Amino acid sequence: MNHYETVFILNPVLSESQIKETVQKFEDYLVSKGAEMIWKENWGLKKLAYPIQNKKSGFYHLFEFKVDGQVIAPFELEFRRDDSIMRYLTVKLDKHAAAWAEKRRERIKASKK
Repeated sequence: MNHYETVFILNPVLSESQIKETVQKFEDYLVSKGAEMIWKENWGLKKLAYPIQNKKSGFYHLFEFKVDGQVIAPFELEFRRDDSIMRYLTVKLDKHAAAWAEKRRERIKASKK
């Protein structure tokens, strides 16, 4: 199983319930394919560096997970099929990136206490 991180941007015109539904759909897809969800983050509404689909902002979400590499291509195909997804990026984390992600998670957990 490889360690991955996916960041995706949702359309800013979606309601809160539509956002939760879409995020849950992609999480359920990964879990159904045998993924181990490590971390999820909602970064909220952020201004885009450049307009995408004539939108200047979007809702950012991050998934960190472990899954077999064969699952990534169909997972990204689901992103392309969903009209509410404006952009996405999936990266495979090496041992150094995974260690940095662990430190970031611990820092976030410590700041919430």
